[in-house]
Amino acid sequence: MARPQAVPTPMIDNERVVVTEWRFTPGAETGWHRHGHDYVVVPQTTGQLLLETASGDIRANLRTGIPYFRNEGVEHNVINANAFEFVFIEIEMKKS
Repeated sequence: MARPQAVPTPMIDNERVVVTEWRFTPGAETGWHRHGHDYVVVPQTTGQLLLETASGDIRANLRTGIPYFRNEGVEHNVINANAFEFVFIEIEMKKS
C-alpha cells in the first residue's frame, strides 16, 4: 500500500539558502531522495520520524525547536511514525 506524500512548502530560495516547510500527515513520506546541500532541520513538532536508509531503518526522536545538522549526500526516505501531523523546517545551505 502506498503511503501518503509529505507536503513541501517552499519559503525561501535565493543564492544562499533553500528553506522548506515539510508537513507530514500520519504515515506520510518524502520518498527516497539525496541531499545536494548541507542542511539543518528544525522540528516544529515533538515526535518520532522513521528514516529508511540503505544501511537500515533509523528511528529519530525529535523535539520542537531542537535543530540538527547533516552533511550533503544524505540519502533516505523520511516517514512520519506518529499518529498525528509532524512538521519541520528544512534549511539547505548552498555553496558560495
